[in-house]
Amino acid sequence: MLDPRVARRVRLLALDVDGVLTDNGVYIGAAGGGERVELKRFDIQDGLGLALLDGTGIRVAIISGRRSEATALRARELRIDDVLQDSGARKVPLLASLLDKHGLGWDEVAFVGDDLADVPVMQRVGLPIAVANAVPEMKAIAAYVTEASGGRGAVREVVTAVLRARDEYDAAVARYLAARDGHDS
Repeated sequence: MLDPRVARRVRLLALDVDGVLTDNGVYIGAAGGGERVELKRFDIQDGLGLALLDGTGIRVAIISGRRSEATALRARELRIDDVLQDSGARKVPLLASLLDKHGLGWDEVAFVGDDLADVPVMQRVGLPIAVANAVPEMKAIAAYVTEASGGRGAVREVVTAVLRARDEYDAAVARYLAARDGHDS
C-alpha cells in the first residue's frame, strides 16, 4: 500500500520501457529492403491505466535507455508527449531536463523501473517503484514493488495504487467511462 502523503505529491509518472511497459522482449529483423525492424509487446491494460490519469494533474513521461521507433509509436498512440530516449541509458540528465521544463522537483516524481540503469533515477525520486521482475538492487530501494511483472499489467497496477492512495480512483474511472459514453462527468 502506498503512503497517501507521498502519492499526493506525485505530479509526474515516469516510466522505463523495456521490462516495465514491455515484457523485456525485443524482436529484431529486417524488412524486404533490408531496413531494420524492431517490434515490442505492450500491455493494453497498462495503456488504459495511463488513460485513467487524464484529469488528475499527473503527467506521464517515458525515459528509456535505448532508442526505439516502436517506443515512439506506442507513446504517440498513448498521447505521451514527453518521450526521452538515450542509447547510453543516461536517464538522470534526461529526467532533470524534463523536471526543469515542467517546473517540477524530484520529490514530485514516481518512477517505475526494473534494472540497474534505473537505480540512479530511483535514488532521486520521491516515489521509487520496481516491477515484480525487477533485479534485487531495484527492489531494495523501491518504496513499492508491483505484484505484476513488467509488460504484464505492472503500470496499470501502479496507476491504480497511486490513484487509490490519493482517493481519486473512483473519480478517474468515472471520467474515463463518461468520455466513452459521450457524457461529461
